[in-house]
Amino acid sequence: MSCRAAAGQPLVQLTAAPPLQPPPAALVGMRQRRRVFGDRIEFYAPGLKRWQTAEWRPRRADRFLAVSVTGTACALQCDHCEAKVLEGMLTVPRDAGLFELARQLAARGTEGLLLSGGSTRSGEVPLLPHLAEMRRVRDELGMRLIVHSGVVSRELAAGLAAAGVEGVMVDLIGADRTLREVYHLDLTVDDLERSLELLAAAGLTILPHIVLGLHYGRFVGEGRALEMVGRYPISTLILVVLTPLVGTPMENLAPPPVEEVSGFFARSRETLPRTQINLGCGRPLGAMKVALDKAAVDHGLNGIAYPAEGIVDYAERSGLTPAFYEYCCSLTWSEARARRPAAMEVASGAG
Repeated sequence: MSCRAAAGQPLVQLTAAPPLQPPPAALVGMRQRRRVFGDRIEFYAPGLKRWQTAEWRPRRADRFLAVSVTGTACALQCDHCEAKVLEGMLTVPRDAGLFELARQLAARGTEGLLLSGGSTRSGEVPLLPHLAEMRRVRDELGMRLIVHSGVVSRELAAGLAAAGVEGVMVDLIGADRTLREVYHLDLTVDDLERSLELLAAAGLTILPHIVLGLHYGRFVGEGRALEMVGRYPISTLILVVLTPLVGTPMENLAPPPVEEVSGFFARSRETLPRTQINLGCGRPLGAMKVALDKAAVDHGLNGIAYPAEGIVDYAERSGLTPAFYEYCCSLTWSEARARRPAAMEVASGAG
C-alpha cells in the first residue's frame, strides 16, 4: 500500500504483506460482493467526531457535519442513548435558523449536513418546521443534505421529497418489546414499516439503520428488521453495533458477542446480495472494533465508517481496493454515483 503524504511530509511506502485468505465461512459473502460490486471497498470519515489512524488522516474535519434541530433535547430518553449522541452535534440557533447556520458553515468549506435531533413522544424528529429552509440549503448553497427522520408521517415524507433531501435515515426495530422497553414508544413494528412504505411512495432515498444487540446487548428483532429492509427499494443498509454509553441505563452491559454480530453480517450479505451494506459509525472500540471491522471485510460488506487501525491494509491484503471519503457512509447509493465526491488521497501518519 502506498500513502500520499500531506503537504510538507515525505511520501511513505508501506511494505506489501502477503494476501490473506478469509475464513471459510466468509468466502460466500466475499464472492457475492465481488460478483456484484467488484473489488472496491469504501472507507468513510465524516466530521461527526475527531478521528484518525496511521493509515488515514482526514484533511477536512468540517467537510460533512451533523446538526440537531432540538439541541440536546429528546423526549424519549431511550435506554441506549438518553440523548448522548446529540451532544456532539451542532444546534440550529433559534434566532437565526437552519439556513443561516448552513450559510456560515458553507462559507467555511462545509459541503454537506446530516440533519437530525431528538424525538418527540410519538417518535418523530421535528423536521416539519425546517422544510422550507432545507430547500434553500439545497438550492441556494448547493449543499448535500440527508436527514434522520424518526417515525415518518405522510406529511413529513411529502415535505422531505419537496425539500429535495438526498436521503432519509430511519432506525428499524424488529421487536415490539424493544420499542416499548428501550425506546419507550407505544408503537409496533408495523408502525415502523409504515414509515418505509411512506418514504418509498414519496420516491425518497431510504437509508435504514439496524442497531445490532439493541435489546440490552441481545439480538431480539434484528432478523425481522432485515426482512423489512428486503421488502423495499432501499439504497444503503447501515449496520451499527450497540455501544454501551456511560451515563445511560446500559452503561454496564456487555455489547453483543463478535460471533453473533459477524453472523448477522453474513446473513445480511446473503439476504441482500445486490444492496450496498455499510458498517456505520456506532460500534465498540478497542479489540472488538478491530474484530468487527475484519468481519465486515470478510463477509463482503461494502464500506466501513472510521475504520480501525490496520483495516485498510487488511482489506488490501484481502484483494480489495480502498477508496476514502470524508462523508457520511449513507451517501453511497448507486443511482448517485455519477455525482459523488471524488475519493480522497490518503495522508500518511497521525501527527
